[in-house]
Amino acid sequence: MSRLKRFAVAGAMGCTLLSAPAVGADLQPQPPVPAQPAPGSWQFQATIYGWATSLTGTVGVRNLPAAKVDASFADVLENLDGALMGSFLAKNGDWMFLIDIVGARLSDSATLKIANAPTVKFRQGLFIASAIAGYRLPLGDPNLDVSLTAGVRYQQLTAKMTLYPGLLPGLSLTNEETEDWLDPIVGVALQYRINDRWFVNALADIGGFGVGSDLTAQGLVSVGYKWTDTVSTAIGYRALYTDYSTSGRRTGTFRYDTTMHGPFLSLAFHF
Repeated sequence: MSRLKRFAVAGAMGCTLLSAPAVGADLQPQPPVPAQPAPGSWQFQATIYGWATSLTGTVGVRNLPAAKVDASFADVLENLDGALMGSFLAKNGDWMFLIDIVGARLSDSATLKIANAPTVKFRQGLFIASAIAGYRLPLGDPNLDVSLTAGVRYQQLTAKMTLYPGLLPGLSLTNEETEDWLDPIVGVALQYRINDRWFVNALADIGGFGVGSDLTAQGLVSVGYKWTDTVSTAIGYRALYTDYSTSGRRTGTFRYDTTMHGPFLSLAFHF
């Protein structure tokens, strides 16, 4: 299907995240907190964020030809019908637990570069939910937290593609498919407190391993600032790769091999 100017997901999933010791798999930056929270003392963080996502890769639905995707954030924003993103973090001692949710809906159309110039209209909905746990390693540096993380990432993708033949404008061919899968993920998260206000977060995870997707991987780096004891902001860059495919006698082949990447901005509330 040549190059279909569209995107799947946009708006984002920016992982978002933590405040304190760890920054788990699917999180974003957060403000510095005491290196050693009192045992048994819970800390919470609610975060909202925006991810200026670009999308590259390949998407295929049933018997329609696979579409090459190469959409900038401007393309995504132009066709974004709506998006919702947020996360909730709980920490106690060396442990952290995070839930992150992202939803987005987009639509677009393109003219294929083949005979009779048929038009393809595409609509996509994406829902991503991540749940992870992390444990801080005893490195001995009060300003550096490194945590090992493990959890799951759930993705649901609904793709609808309609082909309008150039010679027969009154006819159309529509294929719609909804796929969902659950991936185990493992990773590492780092937070370095530069001083009482500034901090740096980074994280990486990998998963899938054929359980859900063939492979999924994520990377994030950010710089944040703690305005008060309860409010912090952060800016950074994040990329999420997913390689998922399935096939069936009746449903045909579903292919989703994409990388979402771009800068993000988050606002976190600590309590």
